[in-house]
Amino acid sequence: MTSAAPPDLLTIHRGDMTGLILAGGRAQRMGGRDKGLQPFAGRALAAHAVERLRPQVGALLISANRNLDAYAALGAHVVSDETQDFAGPLAGMLAGLRAACTAYVLTVPCDSPYFPTDLGERLGAALSATPADPAAGRPLAAYAATAQGPHPVFALLHRSLADDLAATLSAGEHRVRAWLSRHKAVQVNFGDERPFYNINTLDDLHTDSPHAP
Repeated sequence: MTSAAPPDLLTIHRGDMTGLILAGGRAQRMGGRDKGLQPFAGRALAAHAVERLRPQVGALLISANRNLDAYAALGAHVVSDETQDFAGPLAGMLAGLRAACTAYVLTVPCDSPYFPTDLGERLGAALSATPADPAAGRPLAAYAATAQGPHPVFALLHRSLADDLAATLSAGEHRVRAWLSRHKAVQVNFGDERPFYNINTLDDLHTDSPHAP
């Protein structure tokens, strides 16, 4: 009889992941406009994220705190933060972890229209290939990085992290990278910085970025 693979060697498949597009911020550098709904290259920024993320996952969520019907019209279930104070990406991640029915949640921001189409595959492979720590067990999170630095909102998170994340937010910690580091998240090098280009200002919406692939 063939024995089951040890937990640290299990493969993470597309159906094991729920995609989560983070669109619940204040967008202060856009004058408070709802960033994910701003037009870019003929359609809403968040629509670009939906198109790139949907083929990578088994289910899709959008984290939003206003204009919920407009986000739902993009073809994804919408979840909102548990508090109404625009608490940042970690709050959106928590909402996604609570709502997901899969073991993992793959997170992306709504303002990066060129992110890798193999993001989930590569983060999942790296997480699966990382040996379990004798004391801490298997790593439960992975995130993208390039030579220019980390991109912690492009992350793969195990659903069991939800309670710890809720406690972290209650304690006043809102830094994504600090929380991931505490859980010894696996950093995955993607090499090329261009796919992680993000739209920050209204001017960016009307500029053909030389950084975009």
